[in-house]
Amino acid sequence: MVTFENVISAAQRIAGIAHRTPVATSRLLDEVCGNQMFLKCENLQRVGAFKFRGAYNAISRLIEADRVREVVTYSSGNHAQAVALVCQILRVPATIVMPNTAPAMKLAAVRGYGAEIVLHDPKTTSREEIARALAAERGSAIIPPFDHPDIIAGQGTAALELFETVGALDFLFVPCGGGGLISGSALAARRLAPACKVVGVEPVAGDDATRSFRTGILQTVHNPDTIADGARTSSLGKLTFPLIRQNVDDMFTVTDEDLVRAMHFVWSRLKLVVEPTGVLGLAAVLNHRYPAAGKRVGVILSGGNVDLVAAAHWFERAEIR
Repeated sequence: MVTFENVISAAQRIAGIAHRTPVATSRLLDEVCGNQMFLKCENLQRVGAFKFRGAYNAISRLIEADRVREVVTYSSGNHAQAVALVCQILRVPATIVMPNTAPAMKLAAVRGYGAEIVLHDPKTTSREEIARALAAERGSAIIPPFDHPDIIAGQGTAALELFETVGALDFLFVPCGGGGLISGSALAARRLAPACKVVGVEPVAGDDATRSFRTGILQTVHNPDTIADGARTSSLGKLTFPLIRQNVDDMFTVTDEDLVRAMHFVWSRLKLVVEPTGVLGLAAVLNHRYPAAGKRVGVILSGGNVDLVAAAHWFERAEIR
């Protein structure tokens, strides 16, 4: 079981390596949302996403214990970039299984960090099975994108820093894919702001975590059609599901249209480049999809790696209010 003490340990380990990202505020955003808003800008983290936190925490621990010579993982993009950069820093080889639909800029970044990429078709093959086969063949360690205790603890340091910076909050909205970020964030919230309601947000097309949360039974979804590519995971994990059930107050979904409107707002008014998955939490509040008016609200902007051509296309097609 992952605990708050593991989050504290991770914070100590990544200090001086990961960025302590800023918390953005805006009077205009407060007015539009009807809240006092605090945005934890993980789009400004190394590799452009919170994933660097967990990847460094997990891989550095393995190397310190002399338990790894090579790393294999699977990811649609941000975890892939994080593992590739961490392995470059720590000088161990990395092989990343990525979908052939991954954004070009994420593929280019992973290659730029020196990792080997193995592409697969998510409609016909399992990235987990390919990674397991590669790891067995090469004697490598698998670092999964979310269902790993050191990954979860590392991701929780983002919320830890947010609470240390702004104090107690009434709500914390967190993007949810496989559940690593929200699991770690909820652990931080329970200890540092016990009254804070932690809400996970995912795309409507990939609502497996919301259905799992409401039914108490692990639900799945296959290759969901959403622009939030970081939330296309098939299900929560064996570790993240019970942590979410124990520590998260609610789960919620937003549409891709909600995501585009939230992206357009932060790009044009706050001058922050955030990807669709990164604005999941903000989209729930900005579009008034969740009842949280008149509160102190924290939102984790989880990443900023987005195809600029695709974003321009989304903005052009959307009805922006």
